[in-house]
Amino acid sequence: MLRPFSAIAAVLALAACNPDTALEDTPDQAMSSPAPHMTPAVTLGAGGLEEREPDTCGAVNYVSVLGQPASQIQTLAITRPYRVVEWRGVEDQIYNPQRVVFRLDAAGNIYNIDCG
Repeated sequence: MLRPFSAIAAVLALAACNPDTALEDTPDQAMSSPAPHMTPAVTLGAGGLEEREPDTCGAVNYVSVLGQPASQIQTLAITRPYRVVEWRGVEDQIYNPQRVVFRLDAAGNIYNIDCG
């Protein structure tokens, strides 16, 4: 009597592995480029943990390159520290409020500029 139940359980387990939802067949939503934007200044709320000084690096001065290729960063003649973060790139967690951070999308275009 136990053998039919184990056979049914095996069939149900295999049915859960639906090949119609394989990773190759699903659209890659992670590769779609985000819309260009400036990171808004964060203010402290009551009991808030995030503290960010508003635009201490002067990121607003570089808004003209939003949506442009990363090669445009070199034409800006930036005199302060800056960082370019590739799409899904790794960056250290050392926060520098004077550093300008340019974030690139999957196509290599600048989609965000902030401080850090």
